[in-house]
This record gives sequence, C-alpha cells and structure tokens, in this order.
Amino acid sequence: MNGMSSPSANEMATASYSGRYTEVVAELSAGLAPARDVDDGAAAMVARDRAIGAAAVHDRWRRSAEALTTAARGADPHARVPWVAGQLSARTLTVTRLAETWIHAGDVAGAVGVEQVPTGRLRHIARLAWRTLPYAFGRAGRSLTGPVAFRLTGPDGDPWDFLPEGDAVTVISGPGSELCLVAARRVPPAETALVGTGPDAGEVLQLVRTYA
Repeated sequence: MNGMSSPSANEMATASYSGRYTEVVAELSAGLAPARDVDDGAAAMVARDRAIGAAAVHDRWRRSAEALTTAARGADPHARVPWVAGQLSARTLTVTRLAETWIHAGDVAGAVGVEQVPTGRLRHIARLAWRTLPYAFGRAGRSLTGPVAFRLTGPDGDPWDFLPEGDAVTVISGPGSELCLVAARRVPPAETALVGTGPDAGEVLQLVRTYA
C-alpha cells in the first residue's frame, strides 16, 4: 500500500478538516525516524503498519475512509485547510484524496489483473490537474507562457472543458481518463491519444500532476 493511500493519510486528511492536522501528524509519526520528505514519512508509517497484519490494516482503512467521507461532506468547501505542501481549500483536499485513492486503486487492480474502468468521477481529477498547472510548473522551476485550456472527452463521450478566463495559448485535447493517467505519472503522454497545441503543450503533458 502506498503511503498516501494508507489509513494514516486518511486520518491526516480528516484531521485537516477539523483543525487537528498538526496534532494528528505528530501522533502518527511518533517513534519514527525523522523523514527526509513526505514520501519517506508516509513509507515509514506504512512499514510500521505492516506489523499489525493485513486484516487489521484493512479494518483501519475502512474506518478511516468512512470518517474521511463524513468529514469531507461536512466541511465548508471554500475553507482553507493545511495539507502536505501548505494550505489549500477543503474542496481541493477532497479531490486530492479522490485522486490518490484512484491512482493507487489502479496500482492494486493492475497487480491482480483487474481492469479499472474509468467513470465520470475522473472529471474532478482532470480539473485538479488543470487548476494546479502553475504549481506543477513552479515545482519544476518553469513558467507558463500563458493560459492553458483542457478540452477533454469523458468516458461517456461528454465534453470536459476547462477554460481560462482569457484566451488560451496552449490547448490540450483528448480522452479525459488518459489525461488523468498522465497526471498520475502512470502512462507516458506519448502512449496516449492526447494532443497539445501551443508553446507549452509538451511541457504541460510532461509536468502535469495531481499530487504534491
């Protein structure tokens, strides 16, 4: 199990909605060696959880997922809450958790030979990828030339258009589910039907992401 799809991650997100993020992170990391980064810290929590056995981890995950769902539904979607890379809206945190869960559910499905069928809910993840493009470019030390538009198609054929306020200088089009896989770093852009036009097309497809 990846650290960001673990019970600990769900518990951290639930705590974020309720204003207990720092306290709960301290509780979950107690006794662990200092982590170099978020991935190291999450991996250490997962390694510790292995000692309690698969059944106990599964039970804790189900309880943490239910608590997270309840907390997300009751949160003000516009409230600013703490998360790994700083503060973000409660709505964005909810979609981030959706993205992480979908990504790693796909990892598990692939490992056991089960097809993960895309649904319309991926629209939220595609929108997250579009909205966080400035963050993705900033992490890479790059700057966007200008506004970017996504003109995607959902699994049912419906349009998923994410458009900037001004005229877009770069446009990415194609299957929305494939854009989500590219943003999850699970499929290279060249292996998809995604098409980009404009000065930043290549970099957008290389840098787009849905996680911190």
